Amino acid sequence: MPEYVSDAGDPRLADFTRLREVELRKSLEAEQGLFVAEGEKVIRRAIGAGYPIRSVLTTSRWLPALSDVLGDATVYVVDETVMESVTGFQVHRGALASMERLALPPVEEVLAASTRIVVLEDLVDHGNVGAIFRCAAALGVQAVILSPRCADPLYRRSVKVSMGAVFSIPYARMTNWYDGLAQLRAAGFQTLALTPDQAATPIDSVKMAERVALLLGSEGDGLSSRWLHEADEPVCIPMSPTAMAAGVDSLNVVAAAAIACHGLMS
Repeated sequence: MPEYVSDAGDPRLADFTRLREVELRKSLEAEQGLFVAEGEKVIRRAIGAGYPIRSVLTTSRWLPALSDVLGDATVYVVDETVMESVTGFQVHRGALASMERLALPPVEEVLAASTRIVVLEDLVDHGNVGAIFRCAAALGVQAVILSPRCADPLYRRSVKVSMGAVFSIPYARMTNWYDGLAQLRAAGFQTLALTPDQAATPIDSVKMAERVALLLGSEGDGLSSRWLHEADEPVCIPMSPTAMAAGVDSLNVVAAAAIACHGLMS
């Protein structure tokens, strides 16, 4: 049965506290082993992917939409004012679910089951990570590998932007960035380093091996010099000469990821 709560300070709602305070949430979620899914579609996808529900926070208006998948989960029902006081913002999608994290598989296991992967080096923006997962899933990439400092795909904004794609594509996190590419190479992957440098090989001209890893770097600096140097081949997305002349010499990392992931399928 739903539990109706009228006090924003009720300790039962602690999983949903101040969702926009990034450092607080990162600490709380790591300590408690949880993440937050927002909105009916994303909650359904998280449940379908096997993540156990800790609790759900919703309003009376949105409760019926999820009743068929919540089973005997703990559900806290509040009004809109309490919802905003707890979370720190207006929850337009009406429902939040606190979910238990599952143990990540080792990198070796994910690599063994894949032939087309994306590797993210030090992307720190959660929205960008979520958007890249969505692109990768839509375009047939089979897995994502994260460097140790890459943003958390299960942070609320990542999950929201990905529309739940973070639940549908396997991923793993490297424990050793320095030797990361050696591990990919040992698993038989051709490593392609995406760069805005137009002297690099156009990605649509690359002869793809049976197993390919596309390397994407951070939002500002791109790939580190080590990974650029160690990759089998630097690749670029050819830019329009007119755009280059006007000073538009690169794409943001999400747009570049989408085009490059499409190129992996050629």
